[in-house]
Amino acid sequence: MPASLPSLPSYAGFPRRIICLTDETTEILYMLGEQDRIVGVSGYAHRPAEARSKPRVSAFRDANFKAILDLKPDLILTFSDVQAEITRELVLRGATVMNFNQRSIAEIFDMIVVLSRIVGKPEAGLDLMEKLQRGLAEIATSAKSFLRRPRVFFEEWNDPLISGIQWVEELIEIAGGDVIFPELRACGKAKDRVVDPAVVVARNPDVILALWCGKKVNKDEICSRSGWSETSAVRNGHVYEVPSGAILQPGPASLTEGVRQLHAILARVAGAEIAATLEPAKAKCIGPVKF
Repeated sequence: MPASLPSLPSYAGFPRRIICLTDETTEILYMLGEQDRIVGVSGYAHRPAEARSKPRVSAFRDANFKAILDLKPDLILTFSDVQAEITRELVLRGATVMNFNQRSIAEIFDMIVVLSRIVGKPEAGLDLMEKLQRGLAEIATSAKSFLRRPRVFFEEWNDPLISGIQWVEELIEIAGGDVIFPELRACGKAKDRVVDPAVVVARNPDVILALWCGKKVNKDEICSRSGWSETSAVRNGHVYEVPSGAILQPGPASLTEGVRQLHAILARVAGAEIAATLEPAKAKCIGPVKF
């Protein structure tokens, strides 16, 4: 006898068991009201706070493959070349994986639209995108009141010295600053954004924003580099550590809290005031949870 045809899942019902190995897809699914589909998250997941109650199955570069597969996911969401080996291994083990690779604000919006369609919420995805766009527009309008636009060096890593990735550089410009390495914004890989410390001095930033990818920033180290004491940023005390959880998440966090943190710092440097409604929340340093 011929085999019976399998029952077809409804459009809205699939995928039913999603594992998110980065924070931004977790947050988006919560914002879409689809958090019940999530059965596992990264150990770094913290937005929203409720996400930390989900089973934790990975760090950013490492994953517990047995724990992931034991949860019987029908879709696993990963990010970029950094999780390429995780993605590859999961595929080899028979899992269905989608690897997003957003590097710019426009690509973050594209990712939101795609993910919302996957879970059958295309209109909610568009609404979320428009809400985030309106928030960025408010920040950009506020930045127009600055009497000057500070020159900014965003330090993503200290050794070797790495400048900021594209969405961070774009957010700095929206927040009221001018980046000193605009030619590197489209370089997706960190190794292509390595800069010469002497060139930073030559371009003389007014403010240095440092974020060492989870490692505590040492401001004394920054200020004591050869020639850096002559930069406007160091001379005027405008060297700041920014929390990574908001800035380096290529999703809603960077487009909301992250850009507000940048805007508040740049307003201080430019001697401008900003509306209370645009002030960032109190920054909290959130580390990974063991998985």
